[in-house]
Amino acid sequence: MKKIRRALISVSDKTGLSEFSKELAALGVEILSTGGTAKTLREKAIPVKDISDFTGFPEILDGRVKTLHPKVHGGLLGRRDLPSHLEQMKQNGIEPIDLIAVNLYPFEATIKKPGVSFEEAIENIDIGGPAMLRSAAKNYKDVAVIVDPSDYGRVIQEIKEGEGKLKEETLFFLARKVFLHTSRYDSLIAGYLSRQTGGVPSLAEDFPPVLTFTYEKAQNLRYGENPHQRGAFYRDIGSLEPSVARSALIHGKEMSYNNYLDSNAAVELVKEFRDTAAVIVKHNNPCGVGIGGSLLEAYRKAKTTDPISAFGGVIAFNRPVDLDTAKEITSTFVEVVLAPSYQEDALFELKKKRDIRILSTGSLSTEIQEKIEFKKIIGGLLYQERDLGVISDMKSLKVVTRRQPTEQEYAAMDFAWKVCKHVKSNAIIFAFDGQTIGIGAGQMSRIDSVQLASSKAQKSLTGSVMASDAFFPFRDGVDAAFKAGIKAVIQPGGSIKDSEVIRAADEHGMAMVFTGMRHFRH
Repeated sequence: MKKIRRALISVSDKTGLSEFSKELAALGVEILSTGGTAKTLREKAIPVKDISDFTGFPEILDGRVKTLHPKVHGGLLGRRDLPSHLEQMKQNGIEPIDLIAVNLYPFEATIKKPGVSFEEAIENIDIGGPAMLRSAAKNYKDVAVIVDPSDYGRVIQEIKEGEGKLKEETLFFLARKVFLHTSRYDSLIAGYLSRQTGGVPSLAEDFPPVLTFTYEKAQNLRYGENPHQRGAFYRDIGSLEPSVARSALIHGKEMSYNNYLDSNAAVELVKEFRDTAAVIVKHNNPCGVGIGGSLLEAYRKAKTTDPISAFGGVIAFNRPVDLDTAKEITSTFVEVVLAPSYQEDALFELKKKRDIRILSTGSLSTEIQEKIEFKKIIGGLLYQERDLGVISDMKSLKVVTRRQPTEQEYAAMDFAWKVCKHVKSNAIIFAFDGQTIGIGAGQMSRIDSVQLASSKAQKSLTGSVMASDAFFPFRDGVDAAFKAGIKAVIQPGGSIKDSEVIRAADEHGMAMVFTGMRHFRH
């Protein structure tokens, strides 16, 4: 590039603006600017020329049109190595602009404001800024383009060392950053508008024809699911729902790929409960869940479900961790602990374990904000509503057996059904008194899951209930559950063999209710 002689600065984020502009002015660079940016520079006694004086055309339409002018875009897009471009620029009185520093209207911050109106959001869609950025970035060999204030220092230093010029690798680095930035900005707008109707209800669209996502890299991971796989973690910048992604790591090693998966599974399950609850997850499946009058009681219930699997697990709580619970946690090896907060003495106790990862989730509200989820497959994306199905009143369900469930069984079924939703299919849960007793997950047949849950039980199953994520295709699952001691069953129903399954339950004196709702989880 040639020596930088003219710069255009128009920024919403004024971080470092004055210092950067003073350095440019001291280097003899003419500064063009707009509106609020020009005002800020004049207040700092930095020489500046209004863009309207440069173009010979006033800012109009409340500032909506100010830089959308041939003298601006010609000055940015004209190639200095092409005589024909230079001649046309001269003929049309277009002077080159060698550097621009532009960042955009705060659309992201605007739409995150509580109660923001659609009209306010629309007014914060920048038009001229992205146009200038793209023009300059396209012509990066001749124009330096800065979108990130953190690059001001690097640019100034290199201009000084390069006698007014920047290296081509720096120019390319800055241009590449621009297109990442504008792509992110456009995706935010497209994503926001896809959720709006603009006052036209018929435009409401749950599954838009084009999907846009905006994620920012939060960290590089040591590796992915296995050591030979590379990995990174990206955070959804538009998400506001309490989650692992928004949690703060307050102690321990960095989270791994598998830590994130297991922690997400644990937090999403513990959010199901209003009672004090503890969840232990291993390999993306709960291996123990408990509710109780205290956090310690809930954790002990969860831990005793399957103590062997709990070793090295991920634990999530929906209440602040106290000292007694912390001591119980540190009595065994744990990978990750997640909770809304930690009492000071509890945190001190947990930190005695150097490698344990301690995350603070903040308030785990049961209010759902994200309604959609997706899974990547090779060459495509599966996009669906989240499984937010709940049963608010167990007694409203259809009892299909002669025997009605007892009050205790209804309570146990309510608990087991919440857990079942978060277990990989085929899923079977045995539960009693706010505690999982046996969990059968991810088996290829339902009878296998029943037998697995029975084999995992650490104590008698007599009087327990069974929850199944989908219907029983044959009576064998119910027969096996009865032999294990199960007295009541909650399941979706809907099999062509329902009558056979119900008959089996009646023969065994079991109670059975149908939910009419399936919870497959693959």
